[in-house]
Amino acid sequence: MTTYLPKSNLSVHPLLVDFVEKEALPGLSVTAEQFWGGFAALVAEHMSTNARLLARRDELQADIDDWHRKYGPVANNAQGYEFFLRDIGYLVPEPADFIIETSGLDPEITTLCGPQLVVPVSNARYALNAANARWGSLYDALYGTDVIARDGELAPGRGYNPSRGAAVVEHAARFLDDFLPLASGSHRDVTGYHVVKDGDVRHLEVDMPAGRTGLRDPGAFVGYGGTEASGEIVLRHHGLHLILVIEPGSVIGGTHKAGLSDVIVEAALTTIQDCEDSVAAVDAEDKVGVYRNWLGLMNGTLEDTFEKGGRTVTRKLNADRVYKDVNGAPLVLKGRSLLLVRNVGHLMTTDAVLFEGKPIGEGLMDAAVTVLCAMQDKVNSTTGAIYIVKPKMHGPEEVAFACAIFASVETMLGLKPNTIKIGIMDEERRTSANLKAAIYEARSRVFFINTGFLDRTGDEIHTAMEAGAVLRKDEIKSERWLSSYEDRNVLIGLACGLSGRAQIGKGMWARPDDMAAMMASKAGHPNAGANTAWVPSPTAATLHALHYHQVDVFEAQKRRHNQAVPALSELFSMPVQAPFSLSREEINRELENNAQGILGYVVRWVQQGVGCSKVPDINDVGLMEDRATCRISSQAVANWLRHGLVSRDEVTSTFERMASVVDAQNAGDPLYRPMAENFQSIAFQAALDLALHGADQPSGYTEPLLHAARRKVKARDGN
Repeated sequence: MTTYLPKSNLSVHPLLVDFVEKEALPGLSVTAEQFWGGFAALVAEHMSTNARLLARRDELQADIDDWHRKYGPVANNAQGYEFFLRDIGYLVPEPADFIIETSGLDPEITTLCGPQLVVPVSNARYALNAANARWGSLYDALYGTDVIARDGELAPGRGYNPSRGAAVVEHAARFLDDFLPLASGSHRDVTGYHVVKDGDVRHLEVDMPAGRTGLRDPGAFVGYGGTEASGEIVLRHHGLHLILVIEPGSVIGGTHKAGLSDVIVEAALTTIQDCEDSVAAVDAEDKVGVYRNWLGLMNGTLEDTFEKGGRTVTRKLNADRVYKDVNGAPLVLKGRSLLLVRNVGHLMTTDAVLFEGKPIGEGLMDAAVTVLCAMQDKVNSTTGAIYIVKPKMHGPEEVAFACAIFASVETMLGLKPNTIKIGIMDEERRTSANLKAAIYEARSRVFFINTGFLDRTGDEIHTAMEAGAVLRKDEIKSERWLSSYEDRNVLIGLACGLSGRAQIGKGMWARPDDMAAMMASKAGHPNAGANTAWVPSPTAATLHALHYHQVDVFEAQKRRHNQAVPALSELFSMPVQAPFSLSREEINRELENNAQGILGYVVRWVQQGVGCSKVPDINDVGLMEDRATCRISSQAVANWLRHGLVSRDEVTSTFERMASVVDAQNAGDPLYRPMAENFQSIAFQAALDLALHGADQPSGYTEPLLHAARRKVKARDGN
């Protein structure tokens, strides 16, 4: 039995008290009394509003359910549906044209375009890897992925394959030829790179078989380090830096005519350190672990020691990269991603803090404590900005509420107004439909809008639960409403002045092993006008960075600026499944696919507290899974159950059958507990409940059931 500590009008778990007072506050001008008093005032001010907004979600959903029961799918009465949504206040009046007013942002947000990582901050090793992914080896990324074919003489093998290495060097030379071309000839033929001083200024000269040449754009050379014989050459294109590493004595450099041993590219400009969808944090112990890692990232002290390849490795934050510029003056390039923190949404509560004997809104605690930790920033923002990504907000009123919370946190911690910036995740339909109004509510704080098609699809299914049977997941991806959603986000963002002032982002590439496919398709994101897009790993960030050399994002934004915004009728156009259009075999296959995905994700979440992992699908293809992907699958099954495509018994028997598949896929995990041996296990029942009771979950979210199940496991296991 935990003995809570009284702090102002709050009762606080002792683990949180110790963390705040002994780790987060020291060195700041904020006293413990000021923090707890301000936190208590924040909770007292905002808890009732939080509850009212959640009740409003339920009221609107009930009205929409009734409309669909009366009229069927939207297509039956599209104009009437839109009128109805305005009548109930789901759609709000659009504000007059405006330009966002956010100031004090870092260049990674405003003027630089590149990949964005999302990582569970609860895992110190992953959090550090992501923070350090500002720079990545292009040679390693090419050699280790399927961007270079893996068959025949190019197969990686156990040791270094010289043929594959030569293919990597050739691929990198083509990249340099495309975006940093020489005045004559190809980078593949270079026999020497030289930094030459001409008066007080240096420039780059290149030895070729036919004589010396230089870069077609001499201004692309911006710095250098090391010596003439072994060093680094700093180039820049579209604002992104590349480092040519010259090491003739190295294994790779020794095979290159110019001693070029690697090309280091500026990759993940920003990283979201996630407290939400990729994290399983269900109690005070878990939350303090999350906050402790975030604090360590902010003050630069976070380290993690682990075994890798038979040796002990200690990982810490990378230092800045120091060179000389063309005038010989110091050139310092930031060594780490700009770190953003994603708080939880407005839904969940936490018993880490009690107010009047009841758990408080977890989002309130996240706002207060993550900002407190960010005040210890010694290595991140150059402007003093604190970047919070806020997910799962339903419409402008909830965005305004988040901004009000941040204003209260600024007051309690003595920060200047609008120090805290907000990233708006456009992933719930009410926000998508009212995006301009949502941005307007945050116009002095917004630094980011982002589409999250996974959560957005889950919310679409739940919102239209009573309209009819939903399409299969693969069919949904090609529907007009989804492309309309993506286009509206960019075009509305541009109309609100985000270009050059804030980020417009796109969602995740979910197949971390399929990098060739990513390279073939993900250039579509910068081409669409997105400053950034999510990738699943540092390697993927290194590769996706090439797309931002291929595409000038700001030119793409200019091209799109005056395009017409798709109408709301397109946004609401997802069709339902025509009756009897699917065979029994097709229904069973889709049900198996969803059941296997839910089980594969939930079992690790509940048993081991792993909030994000690569889960093999039914075809053993590894997919990055978090609560958003689980939300889609659970809502899809719940929808088919509601409309009679499957029965409760069929769902249950399919889950039981797929449990054996998931058990086999996890056979090598010593911590795994098989589900097929015990269908009453907490993990299996949680997965099944997500499907059987998915229609009744608030907005179709998975958190309430997952949190309850994980807490049961922790109580049972005593951890």
